[in-house]
Amino acid sequence: MDAFERFRQWANKPLVSHLTIPVELYQAVMELAPDDRRDRSAVNQAAARVPDPRKD
Repeated sequence: MDAFERFRQWANKPLVSHLTIPVELYQAVMELAPDDRRDRSAVNQAAARVPDPRKD
């Protein structure tokens, strides 16, 4: 699953869902223009610029 799919799955989850995404992914996507948030390429490029917090 790519970053776009993870974000869209989280954005469309039911209110009672406990599904989460990393804050770094959320911030990267929310910095995009609203139309770009629906663009797979733009979302994946934004996510690729964010360091992976699990790699330390």
